[in-house]
Amino acid sequence: MQVKGKHYQAIWLKKEDPRIVQIIDQRALPHEFIVEDLQTLEETARAIKEMHVRGAPLIGGTAAYGMYLALLAMKDLATLDLDLENAAQQLKATRPTAVDLEWAVNEQLKAIKKGKSIEDKTRIALQKAQDICAESVAHCANIGHYGMEIIKSVSQRKNGAPVNILTHCNAGWLACIDHGTATAPMYAAHHAGIPIHVWVDETRPRNQGARLTAWELLEEGVPHTIIADNVGGHLMQHGLVDLVIVGSDRTTVTGDVANKIGTYLKALAAKDNNVPFYVALPSTSFDWNIKDGIKEIPIEQRDAEEVKYIQGLVNGQVEKVLLTPEESPAANYAFDVTPAHLVSGLITERGMCAANEDAILDLFPEKKR
Repeated sequence: MQVKGKHYQAIWLKKEDPRIVQIIDQRALPHEFIVEDLQTLEETARAIKEMHVRGAPLIGGTAAYGMYLALLAMKDLATLDLDLENAAQQLKATRPTAVDLEWAVNEQLKAIKKGKSIEDKTRIALQKAQDICAESVAHCANIGHYGMEIIKSVSQRKNGAPVNILTHCNAGWLACIDHGTATAPMYAAHHAGIPIHVWVDETRPRNQGARLTAWELLEEGVPHTIIADNVGGHLMQHGLVDLVIVGSDRTTVTGDVANKIGTYLKALAAKDNNVPFYVALPSTSFDWNIKDGIKEIPIEQRDAEEVKYIQGLVNGQVEKVLLTPEESPAANYAFDVTPAHLVSGLITERGMCAANEDAILDLFPEKKR
């Protein structure tokens, strides 16, 4: 996607030095555009945990590169298996909810086993990380293609009037290397000349919608409006939302969806107002081993400071500002689970399906047991 007219992806290998992985430090956006170098396993784990990078597909791609960087520092073949397992566990522990993280690390471990020497394993790990990222880009492009058909059908019903789409958090290219998941249909429709307008939830407490999704849409020239998180229901009651599209950090084989906190409330409002509620996700964000999302998906709890402070531009400098009484405690649940019965459909790289086990497994028959 575009940044000041130049194409970027959310993670890449430094051209001048293949031992360095580069990312966009998303904590600084939208006020500063900072490219950060990752050279070690520890730096990669910190970048994931502290949300320099975030979004399930990008977390997976970053972890895959983390395994490559870990191998670069390994010298002893005798302890290599143990060292790799320790590296894998360090990465997996950074963000417990996003299933792409565990998937990507496990894919790396399987691939690395095929190598004989450390040099061979390192080469394999680099290729695998690049393949995982390339596959993610391809998946998101396909999600855009299938999701655009939904937007096109709404546009036709509205006789070409702008289609109003509400989204929550950031499931854009910043979260997914390129295109995005929830945003991919929006970008595809916009580039195809279909008039759209996007309602962008601010997405407290880290404001990924107001900071990141709005920045992406602005750079891409997509009409949009930032709203407070609690406005969505009001807009739906007054016919100002045609459909909702969100992403997913983990979706069960039965169609329950874990996404950024607040998604469940949007799904309830959508259901009450007969607004279609779609979830866009690649197959890597499915958890094929669990069926009850509410009981089985681990929900990350983050530092209360994220709730109590807000970051913004003050006199030209990015500053943190205390919002609450300093001594008041705060809880910071990072995700919630939207039950499958509230989901109108899933948009994947293979097409659309209903949010139930039979439909999902029909689309991905290789996962049938």
